[in-house]
Amino acid sequence: MADVIGPRLYSCFKCRNHVALHDDIVSKAFQAKNGRAFLFSHAMNVVAGPKEDRQLITGLHTVADIHCSDCGEMLGWRYERAYEESQKYKEGKVVLEKFKIVKENW
Repeated sequence: MADVIGPRLYSCFKCRNHVALHDDIVSKAFQAKNGRAFLFSHAMNVVAGPKEDRQLITGLHTVADIHCSDCGEMLGWRYERAYEESQKYKEGKVVLEKFKIVKENW
């Protein structure tokens, strides 16, 4: 997927590695430690760190931090497990912090 060329991509702010497609945004209404964040159904060119339980605004979740596969910059996290039924829709999805990604081909 590294060769995806087309409009509305998001890239790592540090190295410009393509990490997500605009069409994969599920929600722009997420909050991260350092400000706004977007929930994506998929991400590319990223690697996940170890899974850990973390208390977030919406409750306890098992998450894995997501890093750029090129430069290693931490970009957000992936929801591995949601303990509350109302939060199950997040499982397998990725949160990318807005200030860590830049728009490409807009």
